[in-house]
Amino acid sequence: MKAAYFERHGGPEVIRYGDVPDPEAGPGEMVVDVHAASVNGADCKVLAGRYSRIADFPYVLGRDFSGVVAALGDGVDEFSPGDPVFGVCDVGQEGAHAEKIAVKAALVARKPDNLSHTDVAALALIGLTAVVSIEDTLALQPGETILIQGGAGGVAGFGIQLAKHIGAHVIATCSARNMDYVRGLGADEVIDYKAQDFTEAVSDCDAVFETVGGDVARRSFAVLKPGGRAAFIASGPGAPEPPRDDVAALRPRVGRDRPHLLRILELVESGAVRVPEIRTFPLEDAASALATSASRHLRGKLVLTVR
Repeated sequence: MKAAYFERHGGPEVIRYGDVPDPEAGPGEMVVDVHAASVNGADCKVLAGRYSRIADFPYVLGRDFSGVVAALGDGVDEFSPGDPVFGVCDVGQEGAHAEKIAVKAALVARKPDNLSHTDVAALALIGLTAVVSIEDTLALQPGETILIQGGAGGVAGFGIQLAKHIGAHVIATCSARNMDYVRGLGADEVIDYKAQDFTEAVSDCDAVFETVGGDVARRSFAVLKPGGRAAFIASGPGAPEPPRDDVAALRPRVGRDRPHLLRILELVESGAVRVPEIRTFPLEDAASALATSASRHLRGKLVLTVR
């Protein structure tokens, strides 16, 4: 099969497009003919070796996808070949930037007819991350105030809509060119982070959902009221240490399972959340998609189209 792969760590320039071995379905698994796969912020970190050094090359990135069931392993009886599905890779597994992928059937759900393969590939991991962070980890409640950092990004954009659906007052940061987009997602207040210090503009928040990392993450504690909590997904494997003892720093445990995928579909099909703005690249141009992702100046989602 064809895939976008790399044989050494580096930047997007080391990505190659060519043949790699076809996957096979083990017990409890299925092989999916991939039609679309998303590009996530973590991809460039894996490519650069920032998480851990990869020893088994060639290596294929990609954590969420949509496609059609091609083959079933032993013990999988809830799907049939030809079924349209979407899903996520298990923690520690990648490989969706390819024409085929073998995954656990428990991490796959049926694709609804009213959403395209590109749509659900864009929604899978961002939706799962936002739902786990806001509903499960922060346990956001109606009437609370939440600051969402990096509001134009895929996870944060889903999070803005989810927080509004819950009934929270939502404040979001983004660049000036994305302010209208973020308002359109439902943010009650939008701050241009380049023109205004969010720590001076915002105070007494019940919660923060932090998707940017670095100094932004450390400074986010300043906007919390006593007893407030912050969830961090861009600060490494753990949450940063809070500089005060009256707030909670949380690192969402973004496990992967079918119930969360079905929750994403429920939110989208009810109209609570809409599909993000999507920019597509063909699989053979995965290097360009990763370079765009590395720039960190994008909104919505990047998706590789395979078929």
